[in-house]
Amino acid sequence: MAADMEKIEMILLESEERMDKAVTYLKNDFLAIRAGRANPHVLDKVQVDYYGQMSPINQVGNISVSEGKCLVIAPWDKSLLKVIEKAIQVSDIGINPINDGNVIRLVFPDLTEERRRDLVKQIKKMAEDSKVAVRNVRRDTLDTLKKMKNAKEITDDEYAGFEAQVEKLTTKNVEIIDKAQQEKEKELMTV
Repeated sequence: MAADMEKIEMILLESEERMDKAVTYLKNDFLAIRAGRANPHVLDKVQVDYYGQMSPINQVGNISVSEGKCLVIAPWDKSLLKVIEKAIQVSDIGINPINDGNVIRLVFPDLTEERRRDLVKQIKKMAEDSKVAVRNVRRDTLDTLKKMKNAKEITDDEYAGFEAQVEKLTTKNVEIIDKAQQEKEKELMTV
C-alpha cells in the first residue's frame, strides 16, 4: 500500500502544480492589461527580430517609466529602433510609438469610461477561464482517484479524504483568482 500512497501524493502534487500554473498564467495576463498608467509588462509579449532571433523587447534594450504615463525604450543597438517601432505598431497594445532617433516613447492616454468597462469584461472572462482550468484539473484528479478506488487500490474512506484535499485546493485557487480579478478591476476603475 505504500507505493499507492506515493502514487497518490504524486497525483495530488501534480494537481496543485497545474492549478498554480493556471493562476500564474492569469496573473501574468493581468499584468499585460494596461490600466492607463505606463507599465513595462504591456510589452512582455511583443517580440522583435534581433539578428534572426525573435526576442522580447526587454531583452534588446532598457525599458523605463517616465512621468507615470510614458514608457521609454532605449535599445542597446540603435539599428533596432525601426524594428521595435514596427513590432509595437503591429501588436495589440493600441499605442503608437514615438521614435526620436535615440529612444522610443509610448505615451499612455487616459482610459475612457467605456474602455475601462470593456477591460473589466475582458478581465472577468479571463478569470472565469482560469477557474474553468482549475476545475478541469479537479475533475481530472478526482477521476484518477475514482479509478483507483474502483480498482480497490484505495479504500472509500481514503478516497473521501483525498477528495476533500482536492476540493480544498480548488477552493483556495478559485479564491486567489477572485482576489486577483477584484484587484485588477479596482485598478482599472480607479481614475
